[in-house]
Amino acid sequence: MQISVQKEPFDLGQIAQEFAAGHRHMGAIVTFTGVVRDSDTDDLDAMEIEHYPGMTERAIAKIATQAASRWDLGDVLVIHRFGRLTPGEQIMMVATAAPHRKDAFEAAEYLMDYLKSRAPFWKKEVTSSGTSWVDAKPEDEDALSRW
Repeated sequence: MQISVQKEPFDLGQIAQEFAAGHRHMGAIVTFTGVVRDSDTDDLDAMEIEHYPGMTERAIAKIATQAASRWDLGDVLVIHRFGRLTPGEQIMMVATAAPHRKDAFEAAEYLMDYLKSRAPFWKKEVTSSGTSWVDAKPEDEDALSRW
C-alpha cells in the first residue's frame, strides 16, 4: 500500500508504469487521475487545498485498508496533492492491482468515492470575484450508498 499526500506534482505515466511493473502476477491494473476542473464560467484562478498532516494520511490508509479487505487486491496506491492548484493540474491518483479486472475496477471506484467524501481535505476556490469554500455535494454522499 502506497499513500502520499504531497504538494509537488507527480508524473502520471512514470508512476503508473512503476506501479504496473511491480505487479507482474496481477491481471489488472486500474488507474484514475483527477484534475482541477475550471468553473462553468471559466473564472477559476486556483483551488487551494488544505489538510492536517498525519491525520489525512491515516484516514486515506484506513480507506485503502478497507478496500483491500473487500476485494482481492495485490496493491493500492493513492496520491493526493495539497496547496494551490490551477485548472488542468493533477490533483489525485488512485491505482489498484488485482488478479482480475472486476476487483481492480470496483476497488478503484470505492477509493475514489470515499476519498471524495471522507478524506479530510478542505478546498477553497479562488476566482476573479473572490474566494469560497467548496461544500460537500449530495451526489458525492449518495455515491457512498452503493458500497
